[in-house]
Amino acid sequence: MSTTSNRWLMVFGLSFLGITVLSLNAQESGPKQSFETIKTERTPFAPGGIVRVNGSYGYLAVEGWDEPEVEITVIKSTNGFYEPSQEQQAEQRFQGVQVVTERRSDRELTISTTPPVRKSVFFFPRPLLPSPRHGLTPDYRIRVPRSSQLVVRHDNGYVWVSDIAGDIEVRSHTGDLIVLLPDPGPYSIDARTGLGGVSSDFVGQGHRYLAGTRFALVGSAPSRRIFLRMGRGCITIKGGPSSGAASKD
Repeated sequence: MSTTSNRWLMVFGLSFLGITVLSLNAQESGPKQSFETIKTERTPFAPGGIVRVNGSYGYLAVEGWDEPEVEITVIKSTNGFYEPSQEQQAEQRFQGVQVVTERRSDRELTISTTPPVRKSVFFFPRPLLPSPRHGLTPDYRIRVPRSSQLVVRHDNGYVWVSDIAGDIEVRSHTGDLIVLLPDPGPYSIDARTGLGGVSSDFVGQGHRYLAGTRFALVGSAPSRRIFLRMGRGCITIKGGPSSGAASKD
């Protein structure tokens, strides 16, 4: 066999070996995928109390129900895709963002999201701003007694509030906010965006500014207070009958 033929056979053999090794590695590692973790907890809580949600980001849904307890389900999903062998790395990201429940009294419950802490140039610890930079997006699904008062401090993302018959206060930096108010009212509504619009099923006074919008409705006393603020994004306020028992499992 000629020298040229031997060289071609060698090249072909090495190429075939390389393809085989890559194929085996792909079979061992598998396709890349996102990881998620789900945690649900319940705590007894009397109707009419205050539920505070602090530091949340991503997707937040708060719904009223008829149970005398608060149910909190948090789904954490990685934003990126990982090899199956990198599951431990994804788990480290999950551990980096914790959702903590603190019962301050029989009538006050706080649900806080604690992001990782880093040191500043002066070596004082400071929290990182909750954002997709952590490599994961939380999805909060919270159910509270229907007559609860709700106070939310959301960073960025989507907020949905429904079937809450008590006072509602929601502040969010960026995203979309939808509030479904159960009948009957009356409601006193103060909703404003820094950049974006406000849409309401209720008849009130709307004002447009250079970039933002404000909607106000002064209800007859006693009325339920609805206070909504969005930095960049839209606010939608809808009215409708309470779902009642339909909100139960």
